[in-house]
Amino acid sequence: MKTFAEHVLSFYKDLKITSRLPKGVVVLNPYLDDQAFPYCAQFYNKFYGDNDERTIIFGINPGRHGGGMTGIPFTDPAKLEQVCGIANPFTKKAELSADFIYTMISAYGGPAQFYRRFYFSAVSPLGFTMDGKNLNYYDIKELQIALKDFIVESLHEQLVFGVNKSFCFCLGEGDNFKYLTRLNSELKIFKEIVPLAHPRFIMQYRRKKVDDYVHGYLRSFDNASK
Repeated sequence: MKTFAEHVLSFYKDLKITSRLPKGVVVLNPYLDDQAFPYCAQFYNKFYGDNDERTIIFGINPGRHGGGMTGIPFTDPAKLEQVCGIANPFTKKAELSADFIYTMISAYGGPAQFYRRFYFSAVSPLGFTMDGKNLNYYDIKELQIALKDFIVESLHEQLVFGVNKSFCFCLGEGDNFKYLTRLNSELKIFKEIVPLAHPRFIMQYRRKKVDDYVHGYLRSFDNASK
């Protein structure tokens, strides 16, 4: 039987988008990078080398300074080394969303305890840029339409890892939550989707209330599992 880590790494290694994307959209795929993938593999083998069930937390899509670089959602090179204990050669530039997520993970009890229960993914597991800037899958209607088959296929493939289908969490209470809710209504996978404020929104517009949002996340995790 494959471990959760083996499922994840096999999934990432085969990720590709075959549909035609709007002009100027560039795909971020760190899993094709022979330098980056070994560090991604170290992370998953360290924290997911078992057959335990996890609850999925969906982000939007990876950004170029976090998951788009390391291959690990919401984990920039600095957090990968300093918090997760996996040394890497990448520039240790902090990423805002990762800053919040690892503050929350610390409050939860640390990476080992958190990742034993949760698995970060994204509605689109691959990220995008345009003109050198991060692009969300829903920012351009044509991109969202072009990605639907990829998003649906990726979602189904991740269900075999051993995930909780009773509920999942969605980071982003606006467009990301609306899209995932519509998709779930069509696919009928999760019984409940629990929205949470997106880490980047918190760090950009509500930084003084970070502690409140951290406690809000923890309460939502506890309440959803009851």
